[in-house]
Amino acid sequence: MLRCGKFLLRLERPLIMGIVNLTPDSFSGDGLGDDVQLAVEYARRQIAVGADIIDLGAESSRPGAPPVTLDEELERLLPVLEALADCPTPISVDTYKPEVMRAALARGASMINDIFALRRPGALDAVAASDCAVCLMHARGEPATMQRHPDYGDVVAEVRAFLAGRLAAAAAAGIGRERLALDPGFGFGKTPEHNLALLARLDELASDGLPILAGMSRKSMLGAVTGRPVGERLGASVAAALLAAERGAKIVRVHDVAETRDALNVWQAVTGCGEVSS
Repeated sequence: MLRCGKFLLRLERPLIMGIVNLTPDSFSGDGLGDDVQLAVEYARRQIAVGADIIDLGAESSRPGAPPVTLDEELERLLPVLEALADCPTPISVDTYKPEVMRAALARGASMINDIFALRRPGALDAVAASDCAVCLMHARGEPATMQRHPDYGDVVAEVRAFLAGRLAAAAAAGIGRERLALDPGFGFGKTPEHNLALLARLDELASDGLPILAGMSRKSMLGAVTGRPVGERLGASVAAALLAAERGAKIVRVHDVAETRDALNVWQAVTGCGEVSS
């Protein structure tokens, strides 16, 4: 089980986290900018076709992306979050800013998805006293520079050691294990070869019993394998989600919810890995 605010999420089958980008510059071309109504409708459509969690992001973390101000992030995020207050599905907020975490939790967010794994000053304190879920992600460097010559000895071992350190920091801050998920950070300071190694050995990261979140949807690692531009990576994205689930991922973060749900339903029906969702 994953404690996610007022929700208790069962993990017998892989859960789907649907991406809602509230930015004008998303790498995937689906940024909704400041159109609140469109963003709310998009989130509700994702829930209707099978999303178990909605992940709102108001600052792009694509390679090379410049940071946005606190005020700009809040202006994009809060109206959408408030409009989804009656949502029967957990709402996650993708942010690394403690001020945004506090504001989001005060308005009903159930999960914080932090690319910096609560390393920013004040981030641990911002979530510790709540009952929200937290996803701790591995990233090397800042979005603007993270893809400049990333280097590892053993990428899987180094990512696992980093996540173990962040787990210890979360525990010291009073954040219970039942609230935590781990993300190896596909594409965040990693070459395509690093990403493929992490996917191939994802089960090694899941060995401590905490749920693994895998986010590879439409990313450049899939373009490197297929040669396809970002708008033509649906097949590769679904395949990556299935491979992640097969290797123990409990949450897959995707743009294409309906197609991923169908693929996972077939996989579950064949393997018996959890109850097939409707």
